[in-house]
Amino acid sequence: MAHTTFTPEGQKTESFRLLSGHKIPAVGLGTWQSGSQASHAVFTALVEGGYRHIDTAWKYGDQNEVGQGMKRAMHAGIERRDLFVTSKLWCTELSPERVRPALQNTLQELQSDYLDLYLIHWPFRLREGASKPPKAGEVLEFDMEGVWREMEKLVKDNLVRSIGVCNFTITKLNKLLGFAELIPSVCQMEMHPGWRNDQMLQLCKMNGIHVTAYSPLGSQEGGRDLIHDQTVERIAKKLNKTPGQVLVKWGLQRGTSVIPKSSNPERIKENIKVFDWVIPDQDFEALSSIGDQKRVMDGEDMFVNKSEGPFRSVADVWDHED
Repeated sequence: MAHTTFTPEGQKTESFRLLSGHKIPAVGLGTWQSGSQASHAVFTALVEGGYRHIDTAWKYGDQNEVGQGMKRAMHAGIERRDLFVTSKLWCTELSPERVRPALQNTLQELQSDYLDLYLIHWPFRLREGASKPPKAGEVLEFDMEGVWREMEKLVKDNLVRSIGVCNFTITKLNKLLGFAELIPSVCQMEMHPGWRNDQMLQLCKMNGIHVTAYSPLGSQEGGRDLIHDQTVERIAKKLNKTPGQVLVKWGLQRGTSVIPKSSNPERIKENIKVFDWVIPDQDFEALSSIGDQKRVMDGEDMFVNKSEGPFRSVADVWDHED
């Protein structure tokens, strides 16, 4: 259930309580593909937009810029303790002895003493320097239990407040739940009206795992442009909101936090103005009934080798669950 609070400027915001006891703000800024603009986007989001949740990853190559944006925001009066910062452990680091050094590198780049949330980015281990798509022998055995034990130690050592996973399947999450001493606080996955991912959402809810939706607006480049979807546009016009705001609000009304990415200052500020109105049931149902359900981020270019395997198809990557 979302908890409502107000910022010192009087702006209404919401957050969700995690299994770890910490709170995750309902709307965060996604920084994938922000590159050199990440610093300005983070500063704008924190200082002008009222955001308190920033999502990044080592693989995005922008953690230094994100750290600079956070530092500038702190100079402007934002407190680190009021921020929720997420990063992710990349596939080349998915062996037990590499977990802590990878985190320390991330903390250094972000200029922070701790992370609020550390996620396994994808549940596949890659050889350093792996090609896209991977050549034979570049997808390695993943010791999920060994890596998770190291993630749990990071929490015990106060380097990370909450841990979780990203891009997991039902099969993989059930495997993890079989040995986890600390149940993942968060499962982050692609989620929008064009890919509702209902079964994963259900499994997470049953286990008290909070879900964060990435790509909540779909993807123009990925062939799923929900901003210009007829149903989304019709509802946005009716509610006098932007299509982006409608898509963010749909995610919130499903009980997920949402991390829309943008480096456009106006869009950043727009995307978080979603806490003082609701999508009526009828319109929510229409958004939840959009057809042609498919992923934008299917992992094919990173993990599929059609002739050598071990993943010879996108269906293999997702354990044939889609």
